[in-house]
Amino acid sequence: MNSLYVITKFDPLKTVVDECPRAGELLAEYGLNCVNCFANEYDTIETGAQMHNMSDDEVNEMIDEINEQLDKEWRSENSKSQIANHK
Repeated sequence: MNSLYVITKFDPLKTVVDECPRAGELLAEYGLNCVNCFANEYDTIETGAQMHNMSDDEVNEMIDEINEQLDKEWRSENSKSQIANHK
């Protein structure tokens, strides 16, 4: 992961999967298996979540948790790269 990718509920699922496959994996862990579905070209994260009967609060919580996880992973990778570059 070269840079931090922040997702929003308005992002098309296909864009998220293409730009940040890890975000797609995390969405699938929340039950949004539609990240791998043909409809991912047309649906946003919010639309996919609504189709899986998630409330707005659940969607917002999921997005926040995924972005926190992506941030942690990005920081970890970034610090490893900096350490490796200083050797």
